[in-house]
Amino acid sequence: MSDAPQRRYQDVAAELRQLIRAEGVQPGDRILTERQIALRLGVGRSLVRDAIIMLEVEGLVQVRQGSGVYLQEGAPDTATAPETEDDIGPFELLEARMVLESAVAGLAAATVTKADIIAMREALDDERRSITEGRDDYQSDQRFHLLIAEATQNGVLVKMVSDLWNLRNRSRMWAQLHSRIFDDTYRSRWLDDHQAILDALRARDCARARQAMRDHLGNVSETLMQLSDSEDPSFDGFLFSTARTARTL
Repeated sequence: MSDAPQRRYQDVAAELRQLIRAEGVQPGDRILTERQIALRLGVGRSLVRDAIIMLEVEGLVQVRQGSGVYLQEGAPDTATAPETEDDIGPFELLEARMVLESAVAGLAAATVTKADIIAMREALDDERRSITEGRDDYQSDQRFHLLIAEATQNGVLVKMVSDLWNLRNRSRMWAQLHSRIFDDTYRSRWLDDHQAILDALRARDCARARQAMRDHLGNVSETLMQLSDSEDPSFDGFLFSTARTARTL
């Protein structure tokens, strides 16, 4: 058992377990939709999505793309919570990255060097090759973001950004989210976002770099919400995802 504080999506997962028990949902039955859960519990949809991914990793529910979420056959007792406290919700992680990395990009625009820009351009060239060759490889994506942190010349910020990427790379919940995504055309759009960030850094425009990074990570969150939607893909998920973060930045 971890001593880390309970995360909000873990509270939502616990409430959802109680709801499943209270409503007598049987194995194989479909549970409430994400929208219904969000409205019932009064929370944002990104929290609901993280909670469902957590329960999916635990083996309690099964997500059927285009159909919904079902109580898993042979599911563990809903009264118990397996050890997932040390994992982190993908959308919680993206929200944290949006707050931190937008500020990092703004600072980097004031301190970036010619050598930094060259290294970032090389990372984007490698990312472009990875997309063209169809490689399932996010190393150049990660390197680009870490190079921006390094351009701040602040070791604490470099470690903070690196730690968030390490959380992503070892997260079972992040891996579970990506296992439901089969359309990778979004990577070209993210590359365009990266180019916009690089252009702002080259111009040493702090406000523009900060906004470009904020827009990029907002796009990442929205894209993953849409591509991993188990229900109607036309659902207005943007109302339940990054709006809270956008208001606070």
